[in-house]
Amino acid sequence: MAEYTFFTNPMSRGQIVRWALHEVGADYETELVDWQAKPEGLTKANPLGKVPTLVHHDGDHIHVVTECAAICHYLAEMNPDAGLLPGAHEKADYFRLLFFAAGPVEQATTSRAMGWSVDDPQKQGMLGFGSYERAMEAFETLIADSDYVCGERFTMADVYVGSQVDWGLNFGSIPKRQVFEDYAERLRERPAYREAKAIDMQLIAEAQG
Repeated sequence: MAEYTFFTNPMSRGQIVRWALHEVGADYETELVDWQAKPEGLTKANPLGKVPTLVHHDGDHIHVVTECAAICHYLAEMNPDAGLLPGAHEKADYFRLLFFAAGPVEQATTSRAMGWSVDDPQKQGMLGFGSYERAMEAFETLIADSDYVCGERFTMADVYVGSQVDWGLNFGSIPKRQVFEDYAERLRERPAYREAKAIDMQLIAEAQG
């Protein structure tokens, strides 16, 4: 049995986790999920039936990890030799951007896609992201001054944060600004990104006949 069982659908956020798995060189097997007939193994592991879901077969222990940002960091923790964990003075930027992307950026882009908005500035303060425009301005500012989340060194945070940017540029949920475009281009050059993307693109092509 492989060390990890990876429940995914190639047309999902599972692409983020596959990239993370390849960055750490993980031994994993893929369980493809049909939206209309989710396998019992998935619903047992994750009551929401969401993908991606990662099951870690760790000796006598079975650990289930869900939520993309958590899975990415977990993989970095379980594979420290990959060198993708933050150093002592990188942790502030690492965790700030990881959770900013998982929180305000995700909320802002989802709300925009759904057509939800709050125009009252006072009520915007009740939201975790304020407004889409404010969230994108802050996001751009946070990544503008360095090549990666932690400066000049790629870490696992870049897998998650970068996936939000890469996906967003392709589907129009992130504005096409030079800072975002340049960041995404740097990430697309990584061998693990290309390997993982090729697998998912092939699975999508097969599914579409």
